[in-house]
Amino acid sequence: MSLNSNIPSGPLAQKWDQHKFDLKLVNPANKRKFEVIVVGSGLAGASSAATLAELGYRVKCFCYQDSPRRAHSIAAQGGINAAKNYQNDGDSVYRLFYDTIKGGDFRSREANVYRLAQVSVNIIDQCVAQGVPFAREYGGLLDNRSFGGAQVSRTFYARGQTGQQLLLGAYSALSRQIGLGTVQMYPRTEMLDLVIVDGHAKGIITRDLTNGKIERHAADAVILATGGYGNVFFLSTNAVGCNVTASYRAHKRGAFFANPCYTQIHPTCIPVSGDHQSKLTLMSESLRNDGRVWVPKKKEDCRKRAADIAEADRDYYLERKYPSFGNLAPRDISSRAAKEVCDEGRGVGPSGLGVYLDFGDAIKRLGENKIRERYGNLFDMYECITGENAYRQPMRIFPAVHYTMGGLWVDYHLMSNLPGLFVLGEANFSDHGANRLGASALMQGLADGYFVIPYTIANYFATSKQKCPSTDHPSFKQAEENVTGIASRLLGIKGKRTVRSFHRELGKLVWEKCGMARSKESLEAALKRIPELREEFWQNVNVPGSGQSLNQSLEYAGRVADFMEFAELLCTDALNRDESCGGHFRVEHQTEDGEALRHDDKFAHVSAWEFKGVGNKPELHKEELVYENVHMSTRSYK
Repeated sequence: MSLNSNIPSGPLAQKWDQHKFDLKLVNPANKRKFEVIVVGSGLAGASSAATLAELGYRVKCFCYQDSPRRAHSIAAQGGINAAKNYQNDGDSVYRLFYDTIKGGDFRSREANVYRLAQVSVNIIDQCVAQGVPFAREYGGLLDNRSFGGAQVSRTFYARGQTGQQLLLGAYSALSRQIGLGTVQMYPRTEMLDLVIVDGHAKGIITRDLTNGKIERHAADAVILATGGYGNVFFLSTNAVGCNVTASYRAHKRGAFFANPCYTQIHPTCIPVSGDHQSKLTLMSESLRNDGRVWVPKKKEDCRKRAADIAEADRDYYLERKYPSFGNLAPRDISSRAAKEVCDEGRGVGPSGLGVYLDFGDAIKRLGENKIRERYGNLFDMYECITGENAYRQPMRIFPAVHYTMGGLWVDYHLMSNLPGLFVLGEANFSDHGANRLGASALMQGLADGYFVIPYTIANYFATSKQKCPSTDHPSFKQAEENVTGIASRLLGIKGKRTVRSFHRELGKLVWEKCGMARSKESLEAALKRIPELREEFWQNVNVPGSGQSLNQSLEYAGRVADFMEFAELLCTDALNRDESCGGHFRVEHQTEDGEALRHDDKFAHVSAWEFKGVGNKPELHKEELVYENVHMSTRSYK
């Protein structure tokens, strides 16, 4: 099957504006005839549900949390990018576009990224109008700060809780539509299968998590805005409930999964403290604006207190290796640099897997009050978790799994290869290539939901002859039987191991074999072990309770069952991509300086995988990446 990205013709800067005019419209009276299912209520889900309902469509929105306000977007801390150039420091739409393409190591789709940069300037106005309390300068103008991979200040922020404030803005818009009756909200409801009718996505099967009831929902189109798959590694900065189920079950129904090996390791997380942990905690990248990253130059100093290590004996390794960008080098590069110094035996903390993030110089220069004003809640969070006061001693940080750039394949319209299935935000693959720049996730989620999907979904409705089916259609019956069959099988195993023990073992395996560094040998070992572990899971897992009531063990077991299959796809993709790029670092392919070495002659493409059955090798489809406005070059941040 050929992949048609539907990129419009014409000059890059005019593609989206011209295409919006060329897209078919649905008149206001007819919009009320169409029903849309939105799965997920984070920034992408809430913004799309609210916007489509405002336009007149009938919307059903589903989330497994008890409220849309608890979507994982709330956990984003540092900020949201936009090419406003308020600082008059040389920013522009084109510079944001180029920084994003370069930051993704030339593995993202040029047209989508330019549109994202274009739309970014509207997002800030939208959010300010909703009352989002962005930080402001003394004179009252919106403030900006810097993030990794950029030499300008384009990141708008609300202290260290930007995601929460943006989500509350989107939630207020969503709540208005719920109150008007144009959105039906289904909290504590999990999507467990996608329904395909005559080749088009026309509904979903859900489980009410409070009473176990399986329900059918039909619509004219389905939007997935369900986030990423970072919890396949068990320990990540994601909420414990984040999972791959919605995306992966859509994949099993025919949606192609693109670039699953592109997973991002965030350099600024609180180090692992023990096996008791179920997740890791992010310390915002914004801290690297004022914090300096260092380790001792000498191994013997690693057990000393930071204050007892002389300035001359400190290695500010990011400033040394990347003088142009310093502590704001991109995430993949900063993470590997931290791993490198720890592998040399110069890591700090009880485990030796940590580096210092030191605010001493910034406090001397700006005063403690200014640092509190910028990052106070992050410092409070750090002290609650570690018992250490970061105003008095450096934070200890280490890289951890954070974001996933891979996701379901979509075209320029954000529609998957399955007609009628649209995928927004982190759940799709389109904008970030092999490495996401900081503060761009919130930008993409809101761009997709507020400013892209209203145009492209209308074009689908105006051109498609497929009508909303009845839930009595045989496809709904078959999908429901599939869902109930999985639950019955899980409940009937009555094994001896907990779901969590399997998840922990899988996560550790994937982290060690396909984490910050991968190799042919490690990936082949993972691909040998994962099917064995999956078989043991289906023979020896213990899922107590029944499917007819609240059963969080059953919820969790279904998600881990999907991770057991998805992990194999992730490692297959990583083995197939025989190069290094961004967050995908194959140790066989690196420069003399230890940086990622791409092979553009063989791998300048999107890898889109088609499901061929559990345990069978998926079929690879390629979308060639053509750059007409940028030149593919070796990234340099020196």
